[in-house]
Amino acid sequence: MNRALNFNAGPAALPLSVLKEAEKNWLDYNGSGMAVMELSHRSKEYEAIHQKAQDLLRSILSIPDSYDVLFLQGGASLQFTMIPMNLLSEGKSGNYVLSGVWSEKALKEAEKIGQTYIVSSSKEENYRSIPVFNEDMLSKDAAYLHITSNNTIYGTQWSHFPSNGKVPLIADMSSDILSKNINIENFDLIYAGAQKNLGPSGVTVVIIKKDLLAKSKSSLPTMLNYNTFAKNNSLYNTPPTLAIYLLKLVLEWVEGEGGLSVIEKRNEEKAKILYDCIDESNGFYIGHSEKDSRSNMNVTFNLKDEETSKQFLAQAKEAGFVGLNGHRSVGGCRASIYNAIPVEQIEQLAAFMKAFRNNY
Repeated sequence: MNRALNFNAGPAALPLSVLKEAEKNWLDYNGSGMAVMELSHRSKEYEAIHQKAQDLLRSILSIPDSYDVLFLQGGASLQFTMIPMNLLSEGKSGNYVLSGVWSEKALKEAEKIGQTYIVSSSKEENYRSIPVFNEDMLSKDAAYLHITSNNTIYGTQWSHFPSNGKVPLIADMSSDILSKNINIENFDLIYAGAQKNLGPSGVTVVIIKKDLLAKSKSSLPTMLNYNTFAKNNSLYNTPPTLAIYLLKLVLEWVEGEGGLSVIEKRNEEKAKILYDCIDESNGFYIGHSEKDSRSNMNVTFNLKDEETSKQFLAQAKEAGFVGLNGHRSVGGCRASIYNAIPVEQIEQLAAFMKAFRNNY
């Protein structure tokens, strides 16, 4: 089989070795005579998968015992609602930094639950950079500060995170979790849809400080209360078992590659190849994000006009590249270069970009 050169923003490419391991166990997992998606979530076979996934995540990200690791459903989009429902009390406001569409969506859902406050925003400049922030900008009644660590549509990424000294810091890390080393203790809650770096769509990882669980009211709907999942090891109801199995395999792959330090260095190398190609093109390729806000996960760029962009994307598709179209809301081009994309494919894309420029 000729594998595609997959630069989709999500669901995104998975490591080939992960797919091969899943294929090997597709019909018969661990001698059970059943596929993983046929196992009871109460069986010892599945419980071992579930626990191993949690243990690996704790080990790779150095998650302290003072945090719970939850496997939820509903994607990051459901977390936009669950966070204010659990943490936004009367007389308090949820503070939001707007750095792109997904932070806007998080704010919109919080507005339905309670009071909100926009701390900082780069919307007026079409989200070309991470907004300026300091703690003095927080509202006096702040219940928490919410940020989106990486912005897939605009290609920007936080390089230095705010402090969680004054209020709990919450981060949507759907598109850059597991891409670099982070200090978990700088955050009070991290959430991430799996379909970028963690695995397939279907499972959402939530890493939550145990102290925050006390803020959730018992009057909340059962399935929207973080305590429901924390008290039941994310097994209150049937979890997305196949997605969690594949998450486990991806975490084993990260461990086998040498851990986050190796992954981070590789991601920096991959991003540099493409950004150098853009910067050295003398304006033929125009990066969307400011240099100090560039994402190592999503490289966004435009060409001089829409017709040239169409030609570029058409020829890229013919050459086997998939998923290079920019998001429908902004257009242009975007290469999503998550963990599973090897350096060799980045080099192939850079070579294509140079050849297209030279032949134009």
